[in-house]
Amino acid sequence: MDAFTAGLLHRIRTTQTDLTRARETGDDYLAEMEQAELDDLHRLAAEHGVEVAAPSV
Repeated sequence: MDAFTAGLLHRIRTTQTDLTRARETGDDYLAEMEQAELDDLHRLAAEHGVEVAAPSV
């Protein structure tokens, strides 16, 4: 795994965690921001052929 892929996957995991925390605390604005960031990261991953595992529930 190259540095780009590792960094991207790390950012996705971190953003998913932050999104969950924002939703749990009822911070709607932060949840929207984190969701937008997550969407961008998933788009970037798709553009570069990086497979992203579904988040664990």
